[in-house]
Amino acid sequence: MVNSKILIVDDEENICELIRLYVEKEGYKAITAQDGQHALELFQAEQPDLILLDIMLPVKDGWQVCREIRAVSNVPIIMLTAKGETFDKVLGLELGADDYVVKPFDSKELVARMKAVLRRCENANTNSVDDAAKELRFDGLTINQSTYEVYLEDKKVEMPPKEFELLYFLAKNTNKVFTRDQLLDEIWGYEFFGDSRTVDVHIKRIREKLECEKTWQLKTVWGVGYKFEVS
Repeated sequence: MVNSKILIVDDEENICELIRLYVEKEGYKAITAQDGQHALELFQAEQPDLILLDIMLPVKDGWQVCREIRAVSNVPIIMLTAKGETFDKVLGLELGADDYVVKPFDSKELVARMKAVLRRCENANTNSVDDAAKELRFDGLTINQSTYEVYLEDKKVEMPPKEFELLYFLAKNTNKVFTRDQLLDEIWGYEFFGDSRTVDVHIKRIREKLECEKTWQLKTVWGVGYKFEVS
């Protein structure tokens, strides 16, 4: 989405300025912050369409910023990490980040990931309007695509867009097994740069939120993938 507003958060001013140049060259508006508290203040004041969020920040680190934003918003977040360790990637996804980029990064790769995340977000909003009447109901569980809301025993369950879309897709195809690669293609799209562990992390988060004894379950089919099983 051209004209989208991007919040760039990194404690190094030269990196902020470099990313700002990449972003503005693509036609986006860029705003920058160099510590976690300022990032949260700009998030509230500017309502950006996408956040590029470094992990190692003063005042409040990227984990805390991501956690606080996710408590009130589903704005897309791409984590920036200098380590590239699996722990960083998984923790970021568990906190609700949409993608991650390992520094040092190539400008074309960063822009491609930004566009992919913004496009997926735009498509999700379009689909929710086109399929406004779609609602899935199971034993104590309601999944409403028009509002992107999930209710368990009439209590709302908070889920970021990707968790919701993964749950909705599996529940819409009850008892059908999908591989991790199939789910990546279906939910994240061919342009996603992550790996199959992304699916595992999101399934884990959904299970934790829907943990109960019911006639349905998100089941692991060992050596294959996952399915929404209804007995």
